[in-house]
Amino acid sequence: MKKAQIVIGLGFGDEGKGITTDFLAQQNPDAIVIRFSGGQQAAHTVMIDDKKHVHSSFASGALRGLPSYYTEHCTIHPTFLFNEREELIEKNGNTELHIHPLAKITTPFDVWQNRKNVKNLEHGTCGKGVGATMKRHESPYKLFAIDLIAPRQMLIEKLKGIAYFYGFLDGSQIEEELNAFLEAIDKLEWKISDYNYLKSFDHLIFEGSQGILLDMDHGVFPNVTYANTTSKNAFEVCKFLNIEDIEMFYVTRNYSTRHGNGWMSNEREIILKNNEEETCVFNEYQKELRFGDLDYDLLNYALQLDGAYVSAKKKNLVVTCLDQTDAEFQPKKLNIKLDAIYGSYSPYSKDFRRLSHSH
Repeated sequence: MKKAQIVIGLGFGDEGKGITTDFLAQQNPDAIVIRFSGGQQAAHTVMIDDKKHVHSSFASGALRGLPSYYTEHCTIHPTFLFNEREELIEKNGNTELHIHPLAKITTPFDVWQNRKNVKNLEHGTCGKGVGATMKRHESPYKLFAIDLIAPRQMLIEKLKGIAYFYGFLDGSQIEEELNAFLEAIDKLEWKISDYNYLKSFDHLIFEGSQGILLDMDHGVFPNVTYANTTSKNAFEVCKFLNIEDIEMFYVTRNYSTRHGNGWMSNEREIILKNNEEETCVFNEYQKELRFGDLDYDLLNYALQLDGAYVSAKKKNLVVTCLDQTDAEFQPKKLNIKLDAIYGSYSPYSKDFRRLSHSH
């Protein structure tokens, strides 16, 4: 019987999906970890003994030794992918990555658009080109993973078209950007595999990106991400593979966070301890990480909303960063039935504990 476990963030991202995925990977070393939304903007941190890796272009089982798969709903930037691959090789991680033929490819021109567009900067961007890539794919100027193994001149013509789409007219500048981009493509072995590839695995771990409150259909527009951050995409893959044994792992910190512009409830300054390994630090696009008290009404909203997209046999909650504040998590404020609540008390998944059974 095939089984799927789906990891979903309940907030605005940065909840602890990486550590939760590693927790499941440790228990299921023969599984594959599947990213089903977002792309290179992810910053999912995993720490194992003296090794630490921030997973962006690889799923968060890679440091643990599990292979990665990116679905058609994800974006891939070959240069970022190559750089992270080199980091993982140094750490003896697993660099096997299979990509759906229709995954979307981010180009240097998309990154430029993300970083220079005034509206993007106002609405919030991580500067990695993901939003621009998704927006461009609403136009005729598309670029898919399958195009990376197409005849080279065809790929070049598509890339030139994308450059012109964004208003690049300087031929020498286009040539310079293309040469570096094509060089990264040539350094990688591309494993383009549709969903039938996943049939060889009995255990699948689906790793979400960002959080439900940033979902393109359910977040507060315009400060949303160009992705379905609910279980929608993961559940569609499960249906294709005829997987009915689905277990959910919904993730939240013990306090609220938001990295970027937009509405946030209960926002206030919070003094944290034991947060030396925080990945979400200041950058020029998202600025400082914002904090607030945990909003249980929003947790209930996100839990009920995701239930509209997925049919699961088990639903669990993971509360991370319990060692960073003195606030006690209050499960009585949740109105969704849960099979178990787990808590993490350090940046290491080995320090996960089961806090309670059926709620």
